[in-house]
Amino acid sequence: MPSSRIALLQSSGRPGDAVKNLEIIAGAAREAADGGAALLVCPEMFLTGYAIGPDVSRLAETADGPASETVARIAAEHGIAVLYGYPERSGDGASLYNSARLVGPDGAVLADYRKTHLFGGFEQEWFTPGDTPVVQAELGGLRVGIMICYDVEFPENVRAHALAGTDLLLVPTAQMHPFQFVAEALVPVRAFENQMYVAYVNRTGPEGEGGSAFEFVGLSCLAGPDGTTRARAGRGEELLLGDVDPELLRASRAANPYLRDRRPGLYGSLN
Repeated sequence: MPSSRIALLQSSGRPGDAVKNLEIIAGAAREAADGGAALLVCPEMFLTGYAIGPDVSRLAETADGPASETVARIAAEHGIAVLYGYPERSGDGASLYNSARLVGPDGAVLADYRKTHLFGGFEQEWFTPGDTPVVQAELGGLRVGIMICYDVEFPENVRAHALAGTDLLLVPTAQMHPFQFVAEALVPVRAFENQMYVAYVNRTGPEGEGGSAFEFVGLSCLAGPDGTTRARAGRGEELLLGDVDPELLRASRAANPYLRDRRPGLYGSLN
């Protein structure tokens, strides 16, 4: 199987303006497809912006809402899969979730994921945590998994994906100062210790005002199962391309004994 090229959209878009952010997704999908990518990954809450405070309730929509239809058209037009983050309103309107949807290159829905570990006061005030830790889809011969930001910082979470056979873990994120070490150091370690590729896709620059202001650090990356960073963005707006090599993945898994040498019987106290 040949390498699969993916595109990481490092951008904060225009917070509060879903129409403009959908235009940005369309432009990025076109550029990514022209660059040979089969998948475009957008950051956490890209549809609406992250630092939107109470506007999250106004801007949230159901999983199959108008934005989903637009992204499906964009994906089909350019023949590229798209993962995007957004605030999801449950069908009964009772709950909000920090969610991500993966759409295939034909516009069909491949997977929906709700963030399971909520970070900070904003998320804990407005969102309900998801309760499904492992969500996967088949894409281009790869088993693709989905997490959102803080989720990847819990080793048990990523190990669950490894045990379920995830090849490429997609992590849209809103990583802020002073936690840039997560992008720089933790993500490549997660890829190595779990023998998978991890695509970590961040927002960038200042967002919000007053007590809800954030400084997103960029540094999006594609980390490989050998623990190396295969592609790395800087701090600004960028469309980053990287290749997921199934042959490297197979060779790394054959050489690395981590998963084979586990002794689950010793870890029961962790539950």
